[in-house]
Amino acid sequence: MNKLVQWIDARFPLTRLWRGHLSRYYVPKNLNVFYLFGSLALVLLINQLVTGLWLTMSYTPTAEGAFASVESIMRDVEYGALLRYLHSTGASAFFIVIYLHMFRGLLYGSYQKPRELVWVFGMLLYLALMAEAFMGYLLPWGQMSYWGAQVIISLFGAIPVIGEDLAQWVRGDYLISGITLNRFFALHVIALPLLLLGLVVLHIMALHEVGSNNPDGIDIKQHLGPNGVPLDGVAFHPYYTVKDLFGIGVFLFVFCAVVFFFPDMNGYFLERANFEQANTLKTPEHIAPVWYFTPFYAILRAVPDKLFGVLAMAGAIALLFTLPWLDRSPVRSMRYKGWASRIFLGLFCVAFVTLGVLGLQAPSLWGTWLARGCAVIYFAYFLLMPFYTRRERTLPVPARVTRR
Repeated sequence: MNKLVQWIDARFPLTRLWRGHLSRYYVPKNLNVFYLFGSLALVLLINQLVTGLWLTMSYTPTAEGAFASVESIMRDVEYGALLRYLHSTGASAFFIVIYLHMFRGLLYGSYQKPRELVWVFGMLLYLALMAEAFMGYLLPWGQMSYWGAQVIISLFGAIPVIGEDLAQWVRGDYLISGITLNRFFALHVIALPLLLLGLVVLHIMALHEVGSNNPDGIDIKQHLGPNGVPLDGVAFHPYYTVKDLFGIGVFLFVFCAVVFFFPDMNGYFLERANFEQANTLKTPEHIAPVWYFTPFYAILRAVPDKLFGVLAMAGAIALLFTLPWLDRSPVRSMRYKGWASRIFLGLFCVAFVTLGVLGLQAPSLWGTWLARGCAVIYFAYFLLMPFYTRRERTLPVPARVTRR
């Protein structure tokens, strides 16, 4: 075995990669359960790639055969129903994990210097994941798939001058058709997965270059022992690989329970309208995207003008990229920030969840006004951040990490 490793090391940096990213990559001692979601996201990405590969073997990317091929996968292909439920439930679980991962970044200031690129690569990953989910949402060719894609692509038409031509270019036709389905299939199974994998590599490389943050927001590299090892750090392997494996085991237990017992999650993971084949002549009574898009969809609907609604929705996503330069606080972690930061983060989370719930509901007068109020809170969290983070009174940060 040693000779084999030496032979590989002479041609590929296997040992150096193992030491640099696992056995000698030192992370803070005080990481808590919030730091598990990065590993869970990687597990779910692998699940989506593997199950998606198997599903493509029996899927027909045509308007005439797509819905029937999905039904055939569910009824005729051996373990086909399990594969589809692993994939559909995995998509929702992926976004749950990603949102919790992002919340941890907000909570502990993991976007602040020197981790700006880690955050930006993470946001690019989030954007690519949204595109991947949207492309895959059309593939079952059900009623909600068809009409949801129709609504979202029509938003491009709101762009002045080039809007209608851009929407037609995205569709590849004058309306959603087999051509649209075919190109979305190609993007979903080839282009976007490659982009996701590339961004994952960049995200991890940027993280390991500057080191992991921790609940105290303290740089452990500032206190080194005689051997150059951080005094408040431990090797990622085996200490955190064991903890992550335990957390992954607990997560898989819950995940499999959902897959086996209620994979549609009462219509939130798999909409009931999507079990009906797409009909271009029959519009569903209420069109709404999947739950993980609904916060931004609610912002879109809250603005009466179509163009400004599209700009508000795009701005809500774009603001996430600017977060490292909006936060002017001298401390990273919410543990030591002032009350203003804590109140604004709490209001932001409540507003985001409320927008997600409202996006699933049919339009109503009270819902529209509530969505507008939540949208104001959403944007205020970012736009007012340079002011309240600079002026608030912060708590003293300890010199060394705590074990809380």
